[in-house]
Amino acid sequence: MRNKNIQTEIDASYLYDKLAGHEEDPTIAHVFSQMSDIEKGHAEAFARKENISLENLMQPSWRAKTLNFIGKTFGYDYVLGVLMDTEKSISNAIISTKQKNKLAITGTETTHVKILRSILEKEEKVTGIQLSKFESRHRSVGGNAIRAAVLGGNDGLVSNFSLVMGIAGATSGQEGVLLAGVAGLLAGALSMSLGEWISVKSSQELYENQMQIEMEELETNPEGEMKELALIYIAKGIPTDQAHQMAAEIMKDTTTAHEILVREELGINPEELKGSALEAAVYSFILFAIGAVIPVIPFMFTTGIKAVLISVAISAAGLFIIGAAITLFTGKNVWFSGFRQVIFGLAAAAITFGIGKLIGVSLS
Repeated sequence: MRNKNIQTEIDASYLYDKLAGHEEDPTIAHVFSQMSDIEKGHAEAFARKENISLENLMQPSWRAKTLNFIGKTFGYDYVLGVLMDTEKSISNAIISTKQKNKLAITGTETTHVKILRSILEKEEKVTGIQLSKFESRHRSVGGNAIRAAVLGGNDGLVSNFSLVMGIAGATSGQEGVLLAGVAGLLAGALSMSLGEWISVKSSQELYENQMQIEMEELETNPEGEMKELALIYIAKGIPTDQAHQMAAEIMKDTTTAHEILVREELGINPEELKGSALEAAVYSFILFAIGAVIPVIPFMFTTGIKAVLISVAISAAGLFIIGAAITLFTGKNVWFSGFRQVIFGLAAAAITFGIGKLIGVSLS
């Protein structure tokens, strides 16, 4: 566990360093660089306390390298999103280690989001635009988009695997299994994609209405909105004079002022509204279908107990991969998470297979 906590700090240091290297805004890049140094310092301090050599531990783990690859492929906002999601577990690890070693807890361990913002606010010549830019980054979809992809595949696999096993139990793996599997795939994928479309579309319409009201307020009462923005920055801990200066600077451009007020006052990231509801629905359909097709594949080529066994085997493999992928967000042990997913998935399939067997016997 000690080595795991140190490795978590090393991974965070590595990822913050990558964020710094790919950040175009020099002020925010410097913040990430300072966070990398802080995390590295934590790792070194814990290692010295435990008399552990850091020489063999300073390399990032496969998890950190995978997240960096995702950042290169999809953008480093995803990496920041995942880092923010895992900061809670990092904080808990720091507090636990300090309590065990009877070290003082200063309060800064509880949330690195506050540390990040505190560092940014102390930067010279920081602007309201830069502060808002960072706030929108750590509130953005980030790791949630990747998590949605993993969980979408998991929903498709588990639900259709259970359905296929239920039909296989009732028919001994003969006729009807393939048809039921394909029907389950299409029904589930269409339901998921429609739900995603409605969710995205309704959110966009709600937020667009709120944004329009905010624009009207900005046009009719700019002085009041400037005071409101200054108060928001003061509430964040920024000195009063600096907060008013930042608000005045922002109000020089109506478009920029509207965007920042929407983020700060309404908590809406305008970038997220640019996404297409249709595109989200298509992605949801594809991700669900990828998971749902796995247990169906064997029944395309064979039937009976042979098809059932192959379906169980490849579905178990898929469940393990999904469980392992989830550790990108949880930081848990790959084998534990992977096999836990396999056990739960097989249990669900076994239950539906048993029910199907009972129904098949009663019908016959």
